[in-house]
Amino acid sequence: MPEHHVLLFCVSFCVFQALHQLYYDPNIENKNLAQKWLMQAQISPQAWQFCWALLSPDKVPEIQYFGASALHTKISRYWGDIPAEQYDTLKTQLFSQIALFASGSKIVLTRLCVALASLALNMMPEAWPGAVSEMVRMFQEEGGGVDGRARCLALLELLTVLPEEFQTSRLPQYRKGQVRGALGREWAAVYPLLQQLLRQPDSPALVKARVLKCLSSWVLLDVPLSESEGLLEAGFAALSDPELFDTAVEAIVNAISQPDSQRYVNTLLKLVPQVLQLQEQLREAVQNGDMETSHGICRIAVSLGENHSRTLLEQVEHWQSFLALVNMIMFCTGIPGHYPVNETTSSLTLTFWYTLQDDIMSFEAEKQAVYLQVYRPVYFQLVDVLLHKAQFPTDEEYASWSSDEKEQFRIYRVDISDTLMYVYEMLGAELLSNLYDKLGRLLTNAEQPTSWQHTEALLYGFQSIAETIDVNYSDVIPGLIGLIPRININNVQLADTVMFTIGALAEWLADHPVMLSSVLPLVLQALGNPDLSVSSVSTLKKICRECKYDLPPYATNIVAVSQEVLIKQIHKTSQCMWLMQALGFLLSALPVEDILRNLHSLITPYIQQLEKLAEETPNPSNKLAIIHILGLLSNLFTTLDITKQEDESGESVPPVKSTVPQTGPNPVVVVLQQVFALIQTVLSKWLNDSQVVEAVCAIFEKSVKTLLHDFAPMVSQLSEMLGQMYSTIPQASALDLTRQVIHSIVIHSSFHKIITALPASLFHCLMHCYKLFKHCFCLSCIHNPHFVSFS
Repeated sequence: MPEHHVLLFCVSFCVFQALHQLYYDPNIENKNLAQKWLMQAQISPQAWQFCWALLSPDKVPEIQYFGASALHTKISRYWGDIPAEQYDTLKTQLFSQIALFASGSKIVLTRLCVALASLALNMMPEAWPGAVSEMVRMFQEEGGGVDGRARCLALLELLTVLPEEFQTSRLPQYRKGQVRGALGREWAAVYPLLQQLLRQPDSPALVKARVLKCLSSWVLLDVPLSESEGLLEAGFAALSDPELFDTAVEAIVNAISQPDSQRYVNTLLKLVPQVLQLQEQLREAVQNGDMETSHGICRIAVSLGENHSRTLLEQVEHWQSFLALVNMIMFCTGIPGHYPVNETTSSLTLTFWYTLQDDIMSFEAEKQAVYLQVYRPVYFQLVDVLLHKAQFPTDEEYASWSSDEKEQFRIYRVDISDTLMYVYEMLGAELLSNLYDKLGRLLTNAEQPTSWQHTEALLYGFQSIAETIDVNYSDVIPGLIGLIPRININNVQLADTVMFTIGALAEWLADHPVMLSSVLPLVLQALGNPDLSVSSVSTLKKICRECKYDLPPYATNIVAVSQEVLIKQIHKTSQCMWLMQALGFLLSALPVEDILRNLHSLITPYIQQLEKLAEETPNPSNKLAIIHILGLLSNLFTTLDITKQEDESGESVPPVKSTVPQTGPNPVVVVLQQVFALIQTVLSKWLNDSQVVEAVCAIFEKSVKTLLHDFAPMVSQLSEMLGQMYSTIPQASALDLTRQVIHSIVIHSSFHKIITALPASLFHCLMHCYKLFKHCFCLSCIHNPHFVSFS
């Protein structure tokens, strides 16, 4: 036996063994080794020989599949290794193998088709002109003992994978352009075949499905929409056949969605009535609970409307048909049932409403006015539909939903909220008036019983708009604030939305502080309900931030309620931190003596607890408690700022909002000086724990950012502590804090006195900080003689 035959036999035998090990060996390590070896074999020079042997009819499909995959890998990735004189031989061999497998294993047939497609792409257009035409001709010729249907399906498989292989091919960019052009010209050979097979009365459903799949693949090559009209018409007809429905939807949507398709206005206009004819089928599907059919038809309608709204809007003589399409999409938006349990279609439509609004608002003023006259009523209807879709189901039904379904519904409501916010740009203040009138009628009509879901949805509409749109000049907000106390809050979801709505109106309340008394009691009451933790705490934080200069009359009550819920540990850690930030904002507007008094009552229990924890031997449970207390303090100091505030525009707070000038030591500094020794004690026991060290540094870092040069009295103590920390165990958080201290106090007049009085250990720390954070140090710091001496 010749030597190369022996080598081929050995390699083939090893491949068989490795494949057997990959598929049948229960040991995962052996499987991984086999897979690694096979991947190397696939790209080896011997692969050209053994791949044909693996395709032998007596081999199992798994081995045949590997042989076909090896062929594709060699052709697609190592094309340069193939001599030009072997192109035709390779092509002939692949045609023969595809013919053999036309009635065989489907997965092997597909891989062989992909290999031939890759060969064609590499040869087109010079070495294989008219490649697709030749493929069609080869498979239409009888012979080889393969029946006509199998040949037809094999040809359709080849034609389907050809554009797909082009999309993922590794062709150089200049070649991609050439090949795309050549494939585009070959559409003339593909179109008649597909049309004939679709229109042929005796074509089996399987063949028609493959035709539609092939169409889906080719339209991705930007085949002109006008050249696919006949096939699309047949695709619409196929929608009535349940076996063809999914593939027909995919083909139609892909064709409509191509960016280039907007150039073919006449074809688009022909498509509109075909889509509108699907309305009866859509209604029947909705009535029968056929979610798949309703989903597919809505995809088609939305694709046409979303991708071509401007083009269709501009065809003014066809405005009625486009309006009918818009109303069809409105039906899809308002499809009965609760998302995502009873329907999954309505979410598809939301982007369309953005697109349509953008297109309308982009027209010049005169044209825009005409379109608004037609479409403003449509968008008011859309608001009603969206708020209906945003309604919660009954309590019993909602309780039966899985956590995943509840989360999907929450996200869906967020999407609706974003859409409502966007729609406000078109409808303006009239939208708020519309919502207010409906809510007013709902809450004042004693004869008409209402569900909490309806009330909650209307409030949700207000919240969606107020969160992002400036409603300070709306004349309905006072009425809304007046209506909120009249709501019978007997449900967690309703209570949550009431809280979030109040929070969204915090800026308005800052301009209308007389209304605080109407809503603040509701917020404080909600603080005691753990189910309303996020909404109540975040709302109080917003109110304290925006309205702090109007809150002193309520401060005692707010602090007392907050302290009670903190002691009872009603809220999770993150909400406790938010609550401390809220209290920081609140206290900032009080006189210093009142701040100190409130701070004493607020943090004394935590200081006492921290003293006990500092005496205990370190363990995981007291570590969490220490980090929690330190977190509470740092979050309080983050927002407690008695210096004169400035708004975002840089203008100082108006006189009506200002308080009596603060005198005396800064309360944050007073507290820090009082607890400094305790913090050092804690640190001495936990210096090896990066999380505790980070929590300690956070207190000072956040205080420094808030206080700036007012922090100067603390610098000497803190610097000494930082030097000790760094000398013992260098920690990133200590370096970050050092940088922040230097950056903040360098502008202070006594900076040089402070910096020169610091111990040598700190300078070692600072020099390390300087090397790490050189860009953050200012010139006066860098030129300090101590810095120079240590460098």
